[in-house]
Amino acid sequence: MLVVETIAKIRRAYFVQGKAIKAICRELGVSRKVVRKVLRSGATEFAYERSVQPQPKIGPWREQLERLLAENAGRPRRERLTLMRVFEELRGLGYEGGYDAVRRYASAWTQERATATASAFVPLSFAPGEAYQFDWSHEVVLINGTTVTVKVAHVRLCHSRMLFVRAYPRETQEMVFDAHERAFAFFRGACTRGIYDNMKTAVDAIFVGRERAYNRRFQQMCGHYLVEPVACTPASGWEKGQVENQVGVIRQRFFAPRLRVRSYEELNAWLLDRCIAYAKAQAHPEVRDRTVWEMFEAERPSLVPYAGPFDGFHAVPASPSKTCLVRFDNNKYSVEASAVGRPVEVRAYADRIDLRQDGRLVGRHPRSFGRGETVYDPWHYVPVLARKPGALRNGAPFKDWVLPAALERVRRKLKAAPDGDRQMVEILSAVLTDGLAAVETACAEALREGVHSADVILNILARQRDPGPPVTIMTPEALKLRHEPVADCARYDSLRRASG
Repeated sequence: MLVVETIAKIRRAYFVQGKAIKAICRELGVSRKVVRKVLRSGATEFAYERSVQPQPKIGPWREQLERLLAENAGRPRRERLTLMRVFEELRGLGYEGGYDAVRRYASAWTQERATATASAFVPLSFAPGEAYQFDWSHEVVLINGTTVTVKVAHVRLCHSRMLFVRAYPRETQEMVFDAHERAFAFFRGACTRGIYDNMKTAVDAIFVGRERAYNRRFQQMCGHYLVEPVACTPASGWEKGQVENQVGVIRQRFFAPRLRVRSYEELNAWLLDRCIAYAKAQAHPEVRDRTVWEMFEAERPSLVPYAGPFDGFHAVPASPSKTCLVRFDNNKYSVEASAVGRPVEVRAYADRIDLRQDGRLVGRHPRSFGRGETVYDPWHYVPVLARKPGALRNGAPFKDWVLPAALERVRRKLKAAPDGDRQMVEILSAVLTDGLAAVETACAEALREGVHSADVILNILARQRDPGPPVTIMTPEALKLRHEPVADCARYDSLRRASG
């Protein structure tokens, strides 16, 4: 095969120096056929391509090898075999050739398949306030010394490329609601259209084309913020390519090296600061002379005005046990004793659990994301203590119960009394009717007087509750003065003379 340098020498010798073909053949050591081919074709390079590749060993096994390669490509990425394992399976079928032939054939097969499946895309452009994209990613961080895989919600405005990132322990629906509420509050508005994948917290059913059956609560959220949801084609992440690209950027810029924080609150505060700093430093990909933050500030007037927080809870029914506990998400939460015997509605928020019965709030707790944990509110069990005051000492809800200072002092003093538990239960029961502040004040007043019995404290509460009407003095009409008396000192002189 002729090299490029020899072809160039032949062309220069003939067209520039005017040498004959015979002289060129003698100087360069090539045949006349080669020189004539170079001069007549006008080509500056020749490449040899074999029309038919002889495969004496692998030829009879081509179908089996292609079948093995196709099966391997169809497996999940983590379960795919190495090419050496494919070669070993082919050897097990009777193939006697070498590994290099299998490797070359597999490389050509993969390249041909990639060319056949390659697709072209059209770049997208969005008007200000037109659309945002939403997605989740999983990142690994150290929270309070423990390695945790957090679920990170990503929101991206398609026009300005402004980003919002927040970490959660779950990907559940209440977390989706909270991420939208915090993102729109940060943006101070929403877009007219939201682009999602077919996540189960939003889409109940996928129909032909773009038709979707959206979750009822998800539709309520979209209606609250005036957003039209749009779901992508299944397994077509490029339809929301901006937020897909953001996931990779955030993973490299924010979560590498591995973060070390004390709590989710600290992590999310840090992520929000980093989002703002990144937007202020990053140039916009289309308007290179402006940053993402500047484009975001220009887009803000075009956003749909922020409609306020959406009541983003996920509701499930539950039945309280006789120990005033309701099970939700592998944990237990206490309810008021009056709620036992009838079903309640568990409203799960991103950070708390609300328990309602007939529209009345019967319990509220910070949400726990562990397993097998029990969250008590001791005040829920105070009505039960009226029947069983002895449970105050060993009841699980009352262990490590932190009371206000005056109440705690009274509790310690009553422990020495024979009926101290009963007296303390009477004082605690008064909190349900008079309020904690009033009982705390009554306990402090009793302690100042050197007493701590329940009777005295309840008496002080009764006086605070009903002080009695003020005493007023009424003068009868007959005794009212009609003429104001005038002092006359001369009368005393007349009396003195009469006595003399």
